[in-house]
Amino acid sequence: MRNVLLVEDEPVLRREVRKLLEGAGYMVVECETLDEARAGLERGGVDVVVSDLRLPGGLGTDLLPLAGAVPLLLMTGYASVRSAVDAMKRGAADYLPKPFDPDELLAVVARLVRKDGAAARTAPSEPPREPRILGASPAMDDLRAKIARVAATDVPVLVLGESGTGKELVARALHDESARQAGPFVAVNCAAIPESLVEAELFGSSRGAFTGATSDRPGLVEAAARGTLFLDEIGEVPLAVQARLLRFLQESEVRRVGDTRSKKVDVRVVAATHRDLPALVRAGTFREDLYYRLRVMELTVPPLRARGDDVLALARLFVTSSASRWKRPAPVLSRAAEACLARHSFPGNVRELENAVARAVVLAGEVIEPEHLALVPEGSLSSVASGPVPSPEPSDSSLESYFVRFVRENQDRMNEIELAAALGISRKTLWERRLKLGVSRPKPTKKG
Repeated sequence: MRNVLLVEDEPVLRREVRKLLEGAGYMVVECETLDEARAGLERGGVDVVVSDLRLPGGLGTDLLPLAGAVPLLLMTGYASVRSAVDAMKRGAADYLPKPFDPDELLAVVARLVRKDGAAARTAPSEPPREPRILGASPAMDDLRAKIARVAATDVPVLVLGESGTGKELVARALHDESARQAGPFVAVNCAAIPESLVEAELFGSSRGAFTGATSDRPGLVEAAARGTLFLDEIGEVPLAVQARLLRFLQESEVRRVGDTRSKKVDVRVVAATHRDLPALVRAGTFREDLYYRLRVMELTVPPLRARGDDVLALARLFVTSSASRWKRPAPVLSRAAEACLARHSFPGNVRELENAVARAVVLAGEVIEPEHLALVPEGSLSSVASGPVPSPEPSDSSLESYFVRFVRENQDRMNEIELAAALGISRKTLWERRLKLGVSRPKPTKKG
């Protein structure tokens, strides 16, 4: 059994990560402070360290000298991504931006364990990894075959597909099946970075390049050296930055903002988008030369509605995985629930299905019925988004009303992580909607 040293000062998150890791078969030692973590490393027997970047009294990177050959995985908020990149240059093995997907955490930890020779020697009986690209439909069989062929090359890849189809999973599969699998996989959501920061985040900056740049900082491209850089939502990159991306793809060189020197970087680029890039090219918002440079190889992820029986097969899989994650008996899907799933077109694709099933596992008893799935009727999201809110208290038929009712009915028995997962949103979105709709968290009762 592999041993994970978990360093996190937030009790709720620490508990949930521990449960997740233990459910995957790891032995977990919890630490709240740097001193506790140092003591744990000194005792030995640690295969992987999973640590928050910012801790009371210091940084998770302060553990690097003591960790030695033990890989260090950092968990960090978006505002600290640049610090995480710096940490990787200093020796950290990888980082995950919060909030992260539980499966993503398990995948990274498993990769670090496989990469570390000492860990592999102490536990040779690692169970086989669950495949990332799930489904038995002809469309998914074809996609898996293409991934296997493309992964053997080192050319840029453009992954196309609707939102929620699993484009990042395809990118990760390309990385894991390639000769670069031991290197870092750095995922960048281009749509989530403010336009004014995209260039510095990707290519880094030199000291004095702008106000507040007090030292040289590598970018995410450099962080992906000898590995794979995944550029999600590539269609959102500003034109000025597109020119620099094109130069990087042509020359394999980066030049930090404010610097005059270029640096060779060995990186494979996988880009993804749900948008129509040829239409953006015609509109003049996306460079034609960059488009052709990115689509040397092109993979299309089919929407869930085109995958036939995969819907019910995936739903049953998500029931099992959600129940295992929350350590509760797995309910069964009723025939009515299965019929409901089979009829639904899933505009949100696999992500919508997974979130609906996770919510149902939390709400249902032994049997999942259609009301537990709470699938949003088609067209209602756009009508809610475009229509005015008639009053501060939403109507019973609105999504806001469902959110308010669900949170108030379940917040006494569920923590924030479980609530967010059941609703299919991030903890940050849960917090924002609480503020918007005036649904405050209950005050803890005093014991005594």
